[in-house]
Amino acid sequence: MSAQLYVVATPIGHLDDITYRAIEVLKSVKLIAAEDTRTSAKLLKHFSINTPLTACHDHNESDKVNHLVERILAGENMALISDAGTPLISDPGFKFVRAAQAKGVQVIPVPGACAAIAALSAVGLPSDRFSFEGFLPSKQSQRLLHLNRLKDETQTLIIYEAPHRILECVKDMADVFGADRPVGFAREITKTFETIKKMTLGELVEFISNDSNQQKGEIVLVIGGASVEKDMEQEKLDQLLTRLLQDLSVKAASQLAADLTGIKKKIAYQRALELSDKA
Repeated sequence: MSAQLYVVATPIGHLDDITYRAIEVLKSVKLIAAEDTRTSAKLLKHFSINTPLTACHDHNESDKVNHLVERILAGENMALISDAGTPLISDPGFKFVRAAQAKGVQVIPVPGACAAIAALSAVGLPSDRFSFEGFLPSKQSQRLLHLNRLKDETQTLIIYEAPHRILECVKDMADVFGADRPVGFAREITKTFETIKKMTLGELVEFISNDSNQQKGEIVLVIGGASVEKDMEQEKLDQLLTRLLQDLSVKAASQLAADLTGIKKKIAYQRALELSDKA
């Protein structure tokens, strides 16, 4: 019987946020695959974890995973960690996990810190439905295209952004989503200079522009979803779609609702899907 691969979350800033289980797993496995062995070595030293490290990052993951999986199949329990937070969330590890699963290895999550979820929990925006978009494209032309594809999404959006791009990114969001769209700004979560605020995108542009310190560190943006068209109240739309769904498919009902009300078809279709799931 093969050993297991543990996907272990590590702190995103405050070392006390590591779990007892994570420490025990990292001590017990034969090898730890880490995004950056230098960064992870500091964490292991702090908790007196002497397990050997091996690098597994974007540049070598494809070449290395088969060897690592073979070692697991030979009976060596292994752990996967990233520099901070939960592996695979805008971090390497997906290819390793996929290769392990393909060989029948049991992959076991060891949950813990995640910047995206921590930010969502603290900024006061709807959390019942959300979409994690990771990092936006670095080139403005591609970023604007991506933002335009997202502007009509009604769920909360979670985005990571690099400090040297944060100002131009928020300006682009304000242009595409509208300056009055609500946004949560979470910077350096759990660290000494943690900043968590909720405002509009227009206000955030001004806030970041006037304080260069806000253009430093790890940043998570949590953007409120697009509102349903103002001339069509949600309740009335739901009533119309509920009646139409009694006789029509989701696609046909949403198309007819869009034709009758002028609401965007994409919004009508998404709501029709939600209502049909509840039926």
